[in-house]
Amino acid sequence: MNHIVDAQKLKKPVPQALLDELQAFFGSRLSTSAAMREHHGRDESSYDPMLPDAVVFAHTTEEVAAFVKLCSRYETPIIPYGAGTSLEGHILALQGGITIDLSQMNSVLSINPEDLTATVQAGVTRKQLNQEIKDTGLFFPIDPGADASLGGMASTRASGTNAVRYGTMKENTLALTVVTADGNIIKTGTRAKKSSAGYDLTRVYVGSEGTLGIITEVTVRLYPQPEAISAAICSFPSVADAVNTVIQTIQVGVPLARVELLDENGVKAINAHDKLSLPANPLLLFEFHGSDNGVKEQAEIVQDIANDNNATGFEWATRPEDRSRLWTARHNAYFALLQLRPGARAISTDCCVPISRLAECVLETKADCEAQGLIHAIIGHVGDGNFHVQMMVDPNDPADVAKAEGVNERMVARAIAMDGTCTGEHGVGLHKMDFLVQEHGAGAIDVMRAIKHALDPKNIMNPGKILRWEQ
Repeated sequence: MNHIVDAQKLKKPVPQALLDELQAFFGSRLSTSAAMREHHGRDESSYDPMLPDAVVFAHTTEEVAAFVKLCSRYETPIIPYGAGTSLEGHILALQGGITIDLSQMNSVLSINPEDLTATVQAGVTRKQLNQEIKDTGLFFPIDPGADASLGGMASTRASGTNAVRYGTMKENTLALTVVTADGNIIKTGTRAKKSSAGYDLTRVYVGSEGTLGIITEVTVRLYPQPEAISAAICSFPSVADAVNTVIQTIQVGVPLARVELLDENGVKAINAHDKLSLPANPLLLFEFHGSDNGVKEQAEIVQDIANDNNATGFEWATRPEDRSRLWTARHNAYFALLQLRPGARAISTDCCVPISRLAECVLETKADCEAQGLIHAIIGHVGDGNFHVQMMVDPNDPADVAKAEGVNERMVARAIAMDGTCTGEHGVGLHKMDFLVQEHGAGAIDVMRAIKHALDPKNIMNPGKILRWEQ
């Protein structure tokens, strides 16, 4: 991609004077070893590694601020790093520079059960938070699949399997502590449920992918653990039948907690990976939250709709261990799919469309993959119109990669034409930059660029991501 080549031309050596000052401040928590740089120079995307010149491990917001002030003085790029689970190249050191790893900032700072909120350092993962609050009767519902850090989830405006009921990080982030590009520390909100006080800076930084500042603390909404949880699976003769079941379920107002689609290739992959014996057909995996009676009523309505769409094998999973087995298999799907073509690399992409256009978009995308002869799977959080395509390619075969990227481009164009978006939850990073003008228009991109220039005038905050510095 031309923007990657252009950005890499701007790479400059990190001044030794800066490394010396960071060494004096962080001691052994500064590393320039090849192994550490390699670890922080790759993510789950299809891009080749792009290594930082050094890695710093921070423990406090104040340390992050000191680090940013030093890098600002030397005009050295900064790449924030959480758990390394991003899919679009967000954490790659495109122009070199220094990665600041926030994973050791992993303290739960406060839990306020009466207010249904918690405040955590950016390195706390979603599993860690739920473990800490399990005895309060509350839980944090945002589940992007990977055990991502909450700072990273806020930075990419993550969502995941529960978004159809509980929303995304946008709806569930109340306040942030952010270190700005000049090393100042700001707080963007409060624990109050709502506010009309000034610009909504929380929403400016949520989804900014580290390009405007570094999120160091996050205040999130919590929810009561449901009285009853039930899961169900059923198979369909076609993807169209499965997707139409979801559309009809949403349109009649059933409050699904989760509903996931796996096409036949996805089912085959998780069967092999997790030693399951699910029918090798398109499959929906549902989860219902509520009272005992409410869950039963929801499930019966869904079963009737599914039967009208030719579903077979409708099975319940009410025991926690059975539900856990199914959702673990779903979360392992990315790695299971890699086994469909050993030695291949996955090009993973997503889009999101209005629910009424979901079947059309999924079917046309799947037909495109098949026409290109790509080993692929379609998996989706289809309750909110979001689906993912994972295509296995030979990274050493440019023609193979070009086929997958062509599918991605046509999928995005299709989604935008349906009044959808180029990415429902992966974020922009490097991979989706060229689609933003198509989606938002040049005027909106100019506004985004003006915000970037105002908040990061030296262009040191994760440069080369989301949008180009110049037109």
